[in-house]
Amino acid sequence: MKNSILKSTLFAGVTALLLVGCAGLGKMEDHIEELGAKSSPEPLIVKGDKVNLGITGTFPEKYFHKKVRVEATPVLVYESGEKAFKMTEYQGEDAAGNGDVIPYAIGKSFTYTDQIDYDPAMANAGTLELRIYGEKGKKNATFAPLVIGSGVITTPYLMKSDDMPIMAKDNFQRVLSFSNSDTEINYGKNKSNVTSKELKDEDWNNMKTLLEGLITNERKEVTKISLKAYASPEGEITLNDNLAQERAESSAAAVTKYLKSTGVKLLESELIALVPLGEDWEGFKSKMQASDIEDKQLIIRLLEDYTDKDKREEEIRNLSFTFKEIEKQILPELRRSQIVIDYNETGYSDEELIQIGNSAPSSLTVEELLKAATLVSDMNDKLAMYKAGAEKFTNDYRCANNAAAIFIMQGDNDMAQTYMKKATTAETNSITNNNMGILTRRSGDRRAAMNFYSNSSGAGSEVNYNKGLIQIQDGDYSAAIESMNGKETFNTALVKMLNGDNIGASQAITDSNDDSAIADYLRAIIAARSNNSAGVINNITSAIAKDESLKDKAKKDLEFRDFNAQFNF
Repeated sequence: MKNSILKSTLFAGVTALLLVGCAGLGKMEDHIEELGAKSSPEPLIVKGDKVNLGITGTFPEKYFHKKVRVEATPVLVYESGEKAFKMTEYQGEDAAGNGDVIPYAIGKSFTYTDQIDYDPAMANAGTLELRIYGEKGKKNATFAPLVIGSGVITTPYLMKSDDMPIMAKDNFQRVLSFSNSDTEINYGKNKSNVTSKELKDEDWNNMKTLLEGLITNERKEVTKISLKAYASPEGEITLNDNLAQERAESSAAAVTKYLKSTGVKLLESELIALVPLGEDWEGFKSKMQASDIEDKQLIIRLLEDYTDKDKREEEIRNLSFTFKEIEKQILPELRRSQIVIDYNETGYSDEELIQIGNSAPSSLTVEELLKAATLVSDMNDKLAMYKAGAEKFTNDYRCANNAAAIFIMQGDNDMAQTYMKKATTAETNSITNNNMGILTRRSGDRRAAMNFYSNSSGAGSEVNYNKGLIQIQDGDYSAAIESMNGKETFNTALVKMLNGDNIGASQAITDSNDDSAIADYLRAIIAARSNNSAGVINNITSAIAKDESLKDKAKKDLEFRDFNAQFNF
């Protein structure tokens, strides 16, 4: 019995000594595991170029001595260096300082958050250590580092630079329609016969030259010849209407006679249209406005005030002196037939455009050249055409823009920048802003790139996709998913996975039809996050078969930390 009592007394004493000792720095270090410090996430993961850290734990009751003060600093340690998060102070109830006070008797839970800038040297393998320095009175101690994490996952940096440039479209029309109305036949007062003098005028000869060119050119075709005939606004309206009809007929006869002399035989109903328009009050007003007749403003007001044609003429005739000037200067020019020739011109066929575009691109018009480039599939053939167009059509942004777009797709950002400078010198618009946004993002200035995209409204769905790439880089995954909606690519699969949707990510990478090595690598990560061991092994094996360099990456990648033992490479 005495021995039992003695043993109990000794046990209680030792326990008491241990509890008292635990309140010192040495015992606090010895029992540091009792804090249950856990980092989150584990492993850490880069997001928006930052590494975010959260730590939770609890100081047990009777652990933290009343006179102790400690400084706790999480430090990320990696192969080539280390980076410290912010330091936090904790202190006992009787310690001097500004730290978080921990009650000795009951203890206290704690939470900690901070972030540091990501450095590529931090990638994958490493350790997260909690380093503690303590003071108690004049005594101090540096605890042995407590490892609470394993390193940093860098999966967001798998994002492809598959920015979507926008090509400017052509306005090519195979058949172009033209109208020429430069030829007039003038008549004497109350006359409708075509004089020989009129058939020798310059405008008549120009019309003959035009028609001869149209008739002999197999690409051109006359579609209609309209004879718009007028009478000057004087005298009886019915008489003038008949006069306009007769003038239309006589001018049509003159044109038909000429066409027959060239060997063109046709029925008038097939080609020639008579358009008698009666008294030409609109022409009268126009010529009055252009004249230097003294009372022209008064006459123009009379035209506007009186809708009755007879009343108009009466009021104008009342200005006897002025009417004589009108008869001399204005009315003779209104007694006329206007010959309007409508014709079509058929451009090059697709085969011709391709042939000329490849052999002599600078001989094409800008619309023909832009069209020709759409007809070839080889990107270098397209590029050659666009480059030729950019040199020739310096005031049209489209060829330079499209050359830049191809360079963007080929990853040649420097040459793309050169051609975008040419494009924006000619014109700045939503399309050029989109493409400038791509180059600006690739140069590292995401904020400026987003400004370009904000000024690309209406350019196309490509703009939103490009915004999504920036949002991935910024770590705003939900916004990126919304922006990239409708585009099934490697990156849409990546961002869905980063946002926690492994099922959606798996479907997106399947729909992307991406068969690259890095796509298989992403499939392996999706499988790892889904705890699909077979999927990890099959996809990582396929990825390495396509790209041997992925072997070392996979071995270090913390995404596969639970599957490394199953790797056979």
